[in-house]
Order: sequence, then C-alpha cells, then structure tokens
Amino acid sequence: MSLAAEQTTIPVTALKGIGPKTGAALAKLGIHTTADLIRHYPCRFACYPALQTLNTAEEDTSIAVQATLQTTLTVIRRGRLVMTQGKLADVSGEIAVRWYNMPYLKKSLSPGRCLVFFGKVQKKGGLLFLEQPKIFRPEEYETLRAHPVPVYPLSSGITNRVLIRAIQESLSRMPFQPDWLPKELCSAHQLMDEDTAIREIHAPQSIPRLAAAKRRIIFNEFYEFLLGVRKMKERASLACSAFPMDCSDILSDARRFLPFSLTAFQEKVCLEITGDLSSGTVMNRLLQGDVGSGKTVVALIALYAAFRNGYQSAIMVPTEVLARQHQKTMEQLLRHAEQKPRILLLTGSLKDSEKKEVQKQIESHAADIVIGTHALIQEPVKFHRLALVVTDEQHRFGVQQRGIFAEKGLHPHMLVMSATPIPRTLAVILYGDLDISTIEARPSGRLPVKNAVIMKQERPNALLHIKRELEKGHQAYIICPLVEKSEFLDAENVLDYSEALKESFRGIASVGCLHGRMREEEKQQVMEDFAAQRIDILVSTTVIEVGIDVPNATVMMIEDAERYGLASLHQLRGRVGRGSGQSYCIFVQGKQSERGKKRLEILAHSNDGFAIAAADLKMRGPGELFGAEQSGELTFGLGDIYNDYPVLQTAKAVLEEYEPGENRKTLRQDVIL
Repeated sequence: MSLAAEQTTIPVTALKGIGPKTGAALAKLGIHTTADLIRHYPCRFACYPALQTLNTAEEDTSIAVQATLQTTLTVIRRGRLVMTQGKLADVSGEIAVRWYNMPYLKKSLSPGRCLVFFGKVQKKGGLLFLEQPKIFRPEEYETLRAHPVPVYPLSSGITNRVLIRAIQESLSRMPFQPDWLPKELCSAHQLMDEDTAIREIHAPQSIPRLAAAKRRIIFNEFYEFLLGVRKMKERASLACSAFPMDCSDILSDARRFLPFSLTAFQEKVCLEITGDLSSGTVMNRLLQGDVGSGKTVVALIALYAAFRNGYQSAIMVPTEVLARQHQKTMEQLLRHAEQKPRILLLTGSLKDSEKKEVQKQIESHAADIVIGTHALIQEPVKFHRLALVVTDEQHRFGVQQRGIFAEKGLHPHMLVMSATPIPRTLAVILYGDLDISTIEARPSGRLPVKNAVIMKQERPNALLHIKRELEKGHQAYIICPLVEKSEFLDAENVLDYSEALKESFRGIASVGCLHGRMREEEKQQVMEDFAAQRIDILVSTTVIEVGIDVPNATVMMIEDAERYGLASLHQLRGRVGRGSGQSYCIFVQGKQSERGKKRLEILAHSNDGFAIAAADLKMRGPGELFGAEQSGELTFGLGDIYNDYPVLQTAKAVLEEYEPGENRKTLRQDVIL
C-alpha cells in the first residue's frame, strides 16, 4: 500500500486530542505516525443483524431480539464473579438472560420495558440463555444497523472511540493516492481502487462496499507476500552452497542401518533431498506427508548426510516432548550405523548451567545433530559448521523465525517438514520459494484407522469398546477441550473426566492425565509412563496433537469433537494407527449442529489428510466479512490463507500479469529474508 511520504512522518501526537499519554498507549500497538494509524485495520465490524424472535434462537449463534424483561433482575455472587440474571420474553417465547460483573443493571433495567437485546446464545444444563447481551432502544438499534461500525485492536489506555476519531482525522489529512495497480487490472479482477478501499475499510458506507474494500486490502497483503516469496526464490536460485556434499553412498548406508525398508515414496523423496544437497546450490525444500507417513526417517537421512560430510545440522520442533521423542527415535534408528553422529538436545527447560554446556559443545562441534525447540533461535547459540536446518511442523513457526535460524549458518540448506496437509494448489502458492516433496503413502503393514461419530448418550458403548481394547493389552487416548470445569462453557474437562474414569476403571486400568498447565518435567514423565505402558488410558488436551508416537495405543476418543478444526482432529487421530494392530478413532459430538455434523462426517469417511484439507478449504468458502478467526498458517493484517483463498488465487494471477517497478515500496519486508 502506498501512502504519501508526509503521512509516514507525521507523529500521532500532532492529531487533535492525542497527547503524550495517549501517544505512549498507541505506541504499544506499534502506532507512531498517521500512516501507522491508517494501516491499523479493524479486527471486526459491529454490524448488527435483523431482529429475530426468541423461538429461532440456536446455541452458539448471535441474535438480536426485541423483548421485555419479565421480572426484576437477580444478582448472584460467586467469589469474585458477579452474575446478574433474569428472563426475557417476546410473542414467540422466553429465554434466560445473564450478564457478568454488571450488577448495576438491576437498578437500570425495569420489568416490562421493551428493548433490543443483542448477544450470543449459549447452553448450560440443557437450557438456552442469552449471554452478556448489549442493550439498545429500538430506534437506536435501527440507526446502528444502517452502517457497520469498525472495532479495532486495543491496548490499555486506548478506547475504540479514540481510535476511530484519530483515524478519521488522519484520513482527512491524506491526499488522494493514485493506485499502483493499473486500472485495467483492477477492472478485470473486480478490485476496488486502493485509495477508496483504505477510506472505506475505516468508515464503510454499506455492507457491499465494506466487502469490496476488505477484499482489496487483503489482495494487497497477499500480493506483497507473494512478491516477496518470488524475490526469495530468485535469490535462492542464484545462491551457491558453502557446504558442498557427496551423497552418493548415503541412501545405501541408510538401507544397511535402518531396521526396516523405506517405502517407494520415501526413497523418491530421499533422492530429491540428497540431489539438492549435492547440487552445489542451497536447498530450500518443503517435505509434506500425512501423519504417520515416515517424514522423520527421511529427515534423519538428510541429517546423517550432513554428518557424513563433516558438517553440523539442527532440527527445530514445536514442543519439548516432541524434541525428546525425536532424540530417542534417532538414537534408536542410528544404533547400527557404522559411524554414529553425536546428538544433543537444547530446550528452554534446561538449567542455565546445562544450556551453557550444550552451547559450548555446539560451538566446538562436539555435537553433530542438535535437536531443540525455540531455544535454538532464542538462545545465543553459535554453530561451528551449520550446513542443514530442518524445521518440523512448519505451521507452528513463522517465516521470520525460519530466517533467524538460517542466519546461524552461512545460508545453510533448509528442509521444512509439515504434517499439516495443505492442498497442493495452496502449497504451491504459499511455499513458492520452496521446492515441494510429498510422501503420498504410509508404511506398509499399517491398517487404516476405523472411525465413528457418536453422540454423548452413546459414550457408554464407546467406553466398553475401550475396555475390550485394554483387555487385549492395548492403550487409549481420550481428548477433552478443557483442563478444568468452566463456568461459561458446557464441555468436558481433563481433570474431572480422568477422576471419573479412575472410578469406573478401578482395578481394571490405570488412568493418567496430561495438559498444558503441567510443568515440562511432569508432562515428560506422564508421556514416558504412557509409552512404557504404566498408564493404560491417557486423558489429555490437544497437547498430544503433534508427534507423539506410542504404537501400542489403538483407540482415540475425542470429546466435544465439533469444537476442533479438521486439521487438529486429523492430527489427533494420527496418534493411533502407528502399529500393526487395528486402531479406532471415536468422535463424540457434544452439541448438534448441521455444520459440525458435516465436518465430522468428512473425517469419518476419510483418513487421507490431503483430501480432508481440500474438503476443509471448500467448506470454509470466502472469509467471514465481519471478522474471522485466522487459521494460524501465516498471519496477515486482514487476510487469512484459508478463509480468503479465492483472493489469494487472484493475487497470484495478477502477479503473473504485472510486477511493479523497483521503486514500489513493499509493506511485507518481514517475509523477504
């Protein structure tokens, strides 16, 4: 996005009503100039819906109803929590209403008054209630419905009203900016001109114009990103490797020391990687594979190639549990190798003295392969001859982090592994700077997981099935969305669930629990106990989603499965089906909704992660207009690669037709590494 040069130099404190104190609060949001303000886009829009009747209320939906308060409100105090409760009624029926920490409403709201209530419908104990609704006079609500109101990300000391006023003054000072994109391309791809889009996103005149403005700004973000990726690709293609390798015997060596045969796809991918390593240019490759497809073995062969050529390598993973598992797995797989690399672990939980010792060994090349978490880029780690960097589960690392890690070597080879299946059409766009390898099949001898979708009332049958699997000597996972009971969410929690199972399986099975609030050493101990079969049933949150490998576990039961994304559910399911026995995944649907049912049916009928990802992409459709939760793959100001996939395709098409001159100022410098 191009802004006039003067906009980038006008401090926010030059605006009316913005003094030093407010300016300091804005600085916490990264806002220092009027240009920063203009780029500070709304996170959502308060666009109020048409009025509904109470008999149309559905759980987990936001509604606006014109209703009357039936009785005087009651105030209930539970520790620090104060709940104000009552009952609303209209011509179609009644509904309970609840506000938190707003006891003054008891005096200001009198029974019998007709008002508009706008809030979210929740369910507790089988009964629907309207939670924390906003209150309007009927005529006031009709006025608000005419124009969407922007809602901005805030910080302490800043209100939405202050931001709206400051942004509008900044826009009034902004002269008209000619569009950097030729008019014919804007017309061909139905893109609003940039100047209008900037003004409209902050003060939309109508919903259709807001949609067009948002689409244009998301287009800008994607175009800038793809342009940066293209430049990275161009630079990488010219980069000569400082770490020449001879990989002629690597694959034959691996065949000798591995305790199993590689699949045809693993062999193919290994040849692509070793070909890159010995090509004389820097490797930048994405390795995709479904859960359980054998990516770790392929990565190990690449790490072994660097070691055999006298270099160091590093693999970065998202969790300490996974880092320790990688270390254990690699040491086992390499135990029959003629030459064994020295493998070290560097994680954030190590004591300072331990970290310093590990760092000393890395710098002196006393370590050949370093496995770690974010500590590898956060700690002052110096490598002696870092030739290869592997990042596992790339969706949990940003592009900037990958670049910081790369700086620790003289442009080391990069192998990016992801078990989050991405449709190839999307992967080619997002990872345009990387060559792509895909392992398209799982190792032979593994039976496909059998799936079932059940309602909560069918849970006793599912627990009976788990009992039968335990009798065969197998183990089971049970996943809950919450750690402990919530006052606000009607969903299963790990602590209560595990206690209930201990009672019902007393004398039959040992039950353990795992969640993110536990200390790292506690989590590690629980996983070791489960791997050693000292725990039969592990009740956990999604902390076990990534990379846990216990082949003896044959059942995964996921409570309130509709609360998770398809990618997370598929990752969780990947924790079973890792041995030779038949495995099962049971999705327990906590609440009935047509959308939730359709999504779970996709998983019930397919174990193919790439097919599931494609179906997920199709189901998402265009992004939600008034604010959507981002997928987490890459973070943009407004855009989301899944929800706004059609706009991403448009940006790619335009980039093929037009690339601006070198004087074009790019806003996505953070991705140009």
